[in-house]
Amino acid sequence: MTTVSVVIPTYNRADVLPRAVGSVLDQTVADLELLVVDDGSTDGTVALLEAYDDERLRVVEHETNQGANAARNTGIQEAEGEYVAFLDSDDEWRPRKLERQLDRVRDGEYVAAYCDADRSHSGVGGRVIGAVASLLARADGDVLMEGGKELAGEILADNLHSGAGSTLLVETGVARRIGGFDEELDRFQDPEFLLRVIQEGELAYVDEPLVVRYETATPDAETIRRADEEYLAKHDELVREAESQGYRVRQAHELLLGMRFLEEGKFAPAVAHLLRADVPARHWPGLAWAGVSGFRHRASTPATVVVGLVAVAVLYGVVTAVRSLE
Repeated sequence: MTTVSVVIPTYNRADVLPRAVGSVLDQTVADLELLVVDDGSTDGTVALLEAYDDERLRVVEHETNQGANAARNTGIQEAEGEYVAFLDSDDEWRPRKLERQLDRVRDGEYVAAYCDADRSHSGVGGRVIGAVASLLARADGDVLMEGGKELAGEILADNLHSGAGSTLLVETGVARRIGGFDEELDRFQDPEFLLRVIQEGELAYVDEPLVVRYETATPDAETIRRADEEYLAKHDELVREAESQGYRVRQAHELLLGMRFLEEGKFAPAVAHLLRADVPARHWPGLAWAGVSGFRHRASTPATVVVGLVAVAVLYGVVTAVRSLE
């Protein structure tokens, strides 16, 4: 049996796909198969893949576009490896990613492992915001990083970010037993999948940034809001249990939605969500950047950055003041 089946779902990303494919074929673990599931691309993706001269690469085609979750599930069903690992087609792995994860899962009674990831931010502002957010996150208290069912609260409260679509290695049998990724969700599919994985066994953590994640287009705020409702409703029992343990799950999701609406310059719904949110220190840089992005929808001058930062500071002050009166 092959040790690891790697699944890359892709749709019209022929320009960046070689980066992802190359990072898999260059892994220090050679006993792998790479399943690239082409989800109905029209940009020459299949021809590009056929040019690779590596017997470990296998292309599976969808005749029509079905979505990334469906493509991942096709890969799970086609997998011949003991483990299955996932990589988004616009991200990349560092060479020892699989090696370090296999060492970890074999070191204990684990059914899966994930690792840290570096984010590639565009522009000076994005890199500064990312660096500050990382520093604040490390100082934001202890977060349970590995374990089993007890991780549900951390995942639901957005404290544990596994980025399963590019970081996760899991026993193939487990991935099949839980039914793969939820094809109905347009967002939150990674943490939702992980919630079901930890019901099957222990999750290990490799404290190394073995994945590089790149910025991509995200769904609009309203789509994210609907997906958020579906995600929390699906796991309502786990949400209630986590909140009884002190996790502020719904407040964390209100923050996520508030920031997304803010980025789009939709200030009224942004304020409505933020009034119901918690804003830990690690999210202050992101909140500020969301405000700048929102104001850029209104104007595109250098003064926009200053105005946006001031406006977000005022907004945060108002939200804090209102909540203190509750």
